[in-house]
Amino acid sequence: MKARTHYLWFNTKRRQEIIDITDEVVREVEASEVREGLVLVSAMHISASVFVNDHESGLWDDILKWLEGTIAPWDPQRYRHNATGEDNAAAHLRSLTIGHEVIVPITNGKLDFGPWQRVFYGEWDGQRKKRVIIKVLGE
Repeated sequence: MKARTHYLWFNTKRRQEIIDITDEVVREVEASEVREGLVLVSAMHISASVFVNDHESGLWDDILKWLEGTIAPWDPQRYRHNATGEDNAAAHLRSLTIGHEVIVPITNGKLDFGPWQRVFYGEWDGQRKKRVIIKVLGE
């Protein structure tokens, strides 16, 4: 079995951002020369996410509004975690909701996606250095 590991590093300009990382994942799959297998893409931080969805700016706005309005409003006084001196409890809850990793099948050397699917990094507590692991496994 072949294996390839690569790390993507981020230092976002805003506290919350959604970044399309599909092209980077594709490059790593191609470099691995895996024809049949899987690629794991995982945020290596507890206040970030990796997810698969559509690359459409209106949807990104909807996701951010949903997280802020329904899931975990950015209200530091609301959360016990923030009593430790942190202010990012909402980011932890957002990561739990969206998830921190995805596994995408590789068929004939390509990501085996449905229509419109792309891989995204969701930063919920940014403006500092963070990373994502891309792990390609297969034959």
